[in-house]
Amino acid sequence: MSSHYTKTAKSLHWLMAILFFGMLGLGFYMQGLPLSPEKLKLYSWHKWTGVTVFLLALIRLVWRVTHQPPALPQSMPRLMQVAAHAGHHMLYMLMFLIPLSGWLMSSAKGFQTVWFGILPIPDLLEKNKELGDLLLIVHVSLNYLFIAVLVGHIGAALKHHFIDKDDILTRMLPGSAKDK
Repeated sequence: MSSHYTKTAKSLHWLMAILFFGMLGLGFYMQGLPLSPEKLKLYSWHKWTGVTVFLLALIRLVWRVTHQPPALPQSMPRLMQVAAHAGHHMLYMLMFLIPLSGWLMSSAKGFQTVWFGILPIPDLLEKNKELGDLLLIVHVSLNYLFIAVLVGHIGAALKHHFIDKDDILTRMLPGSAKDK
């Protein structure tokens, strides 16, 4: 088994990282804007990207299930291995829950998502203001949880690279080893 991720796994990882950082930035930015055509346009872009992230998460999950990732180093303490696996499971769970909570919130608030302005995505709930407001809290809370897990993920990768001096970080970097 290779000690590096496949080119497909790396591509999905970095594409989704870029999308999530963009989504987080856009999400925080657009919340503070006054109601305007610009704000509505940004919300549409945010929702389109959310649908795209959800679909990419499905592809990524299928790839992960059908392509075994490289094993963690044997030298890594068992507790750290458990924490690494738990962190990855949490990231995967949030890659689905965050877009799903946004979709549910949009449905409950009565704003249908039309993917890239072309493909209407069916509402999952009837319009319900109270439920929409609750789902907004859920969506925001999941994003804060995602940020916390992401900080841990990035911090662990940097620790491995600069302190442990192992290949945990480099095996996910584009162009590292032989991408296959």
